[in-house]
Amino acid sequence: MRFWAKLLTILLLPASTAHADVVADAFKAGGVAILMRHATAPGTFDPDHFKLDDCATQRNLSDAGRDEARRIGIKMKALGLIAGEVLTSQWCRCRETAALAFGAARDWPALNSFVRDRSTEQKQTTDILARIAAIKPGMRPLVLVTHQVIVTTVTGIYPNSGDAVVVAPSRRDGKAGVRVIGTVKADGQTP
Repeated sequence: MRFWAKLLTILLLPASTAHADVVADAFKAGGVAILMRHATAPGTFDPDHFKLDDCATQRNLSDAGRDEARRIGIKMKALGLIAGEVLTSQWCRCRETAALAFGAARDWPALNSFVRDRSTEQKQTTDILARIAAIKPGMRPLVLVTHQVIVTTVTGIYPNSGDAVVVAPSRRDGKAGVRVIGTVKADGQTP
């Protein structure tokens, strides 16, 4: 009887409430990773004179992007996120997103964009999947702040700025992979 009552409750809830519950349950249980695209940084791609160690040469967060990063951090906390390790791409927009949403982060080059140079795509993807595969059940969620191309390559989902995809480690054909649990949208919507 209890099973049927719970199933009926889930079926009658608006999709966003049921989805938010699934994400909140995953945060509480742990053993998951969150791949988050940096918040809004106007434009596309970085200028040709881009330098990784010089924020002035990069696309950076706008004021709206900074507000978005703060909001997504608040939303994740409201869903019960108590982050474990927070890792970020070395791009300034990712570092700032991580700092505003989660307080602090450590650089991890595997999260850097390979949109202009695909020569490192396979190694970076393998490294990210291996790091996610190392997550043990019950561990606090691992947060990875990165770029659209990385999130899409790992999850198959194209995120908007500030969106996050929650995944659990999985294995397919003996290889490390991910199982998508849900998403947290920066715009305040939950699919």
